[in-house]
Amino acid sequence: MVCQLLMFFNRVKIDVRSLIIGITVIIVLSIISMFLGFSSVTLSGLLAGDEHSFLVFFQTRVPRTIALILSGASLALAGMIMQMLTRNRFVEPSTAGTVESASLGILVVMIFAPGLDVILKMLVAALFALFGSLIFMFLLRQIPLKSVLIVPLTGIMLGYVIGALTNGIADQEMLLPSLQSYLFGSFSMVVEGKYELLWLSLPLCLVAYLAADRFTVAGFGEDFSSNLGLDYKKVMLFGLVIISMITATVICTVGRIPFIGLVVPNIVSIVMGDNMRRTAPFVMITGAGLVLSCDILGRLMSRSAEIPVGTIMGVLGSVLFIALLLKWRKRLG
Repeated sequence: MVCQLLMFFNRVKIDVRSLIIGITVIIVLSIISMFLGFSSVTLSGLLAGDEHSFLVFFQTRVPRTIALILSGASLALAGMIMQMLTRNRFVEPSTAGTVESASLGILVVMIFAPGLDVILKMLVAALFALFGSLIFMFLLRQIPLKSVLIVPLTGIMLGYVIGALTNGIADQEMLLPSLQSYLFGSFSMVVEGKYELLWLSLPLCLVAYLAADRFTVAGFGEDFSSNLGLDYKKVMLFGLVIISMITATVICTVGRIPFIGLVVPNIVSIVMGDNMRRTAPFVMITGAGLVLSCDILGRLMSRSAEIPVGTIMGVLGSVLFIALLLKWRKRLG
């Protein structure tokens, strides 16, 4: 079995040593996350069979850590796919109107079917996210792309329009505070029984990885893809469906976490190149590590009232985004 895995990694040119180091870092961050918090949980208490420690550890800390890993890994991979499909490094679900469209879907559920099951709620949010992504792709075809910055600016403007519509309707229905708290991007309320939807992101990431070569070819454009016998439109739709479902899954569970899908693929690309088959595992590991680090930082900065991951990632992501813009500007100039 080990030999088969090594042969697979060698075939797709995955750096096994770097992969092991990355997984080790995730394990270390996960252990820190599981033993960090307002309630004291110690290894000695768990080994001694302390009931309170067992309750806190297995019903809150473990689910929270799993949710952090799944959210970061899936959002990073979704951003990587979107960057390939749009052929632009500065695009991800939160800069393409996808997140805002999913939020509108959640608002529609809150108004018309507040008791809807979480799976059905996710599917509604995914449909709205897919519709918003299709609008974004349609706009890109209509606008002359004279600069790489036109693409994210178009997505950001589309997101503002959809977000304004969402907030306006929510305010009219007196649901704005509830919607904002729902989309806050915090893992503090993640407990056993409230995060399991995120496991759906795992098969979605696996399917995306299996289709990595198709996404890579589609990233060269419609003409190039057609010459190689690839159905460009089907691959585009398939990729957008995966992106929409991952986005909806994360939003329905923990809310918005910006910039993960933007900065992580760029950082990995700078180090390892643009081969999705080779870099996708490292994108997922880096995304998971970044979200875990932000959550740990939020708990260390304020032990009594932790700072949400979405807030920390918003600040950190914007700084990294500007740094990436400056770097690519120098490279293109």
